[in-house]
Amino acid sequence: MSVAKVTEIISSSAKSFDDAIKTGIERANKTLDNVEGAWVKDQKVVCKKGKIVEYRVVMKVTFILKD
Repeated sequence: MSVAKVTEIISSSAKSFDDAIKTGIERANKTLDNVEGAWVKDQKVVCKKGKIVEYRVVMKVTFILKD
């Protein structure tokens, strides 16, 4: 039987929400072992002078704990 833990992370990208998600998962994999999935909890954009300059996502990342 496995035991999982969930941690919340915030990731950003100048390109898109999709890129922010990919960047966040790639970074989480550097620190966390056994990443199994993620739930995008929230999305936000940062605007300057009426233009989107950054896409941000808040994700809950699930990973399996080692025995």
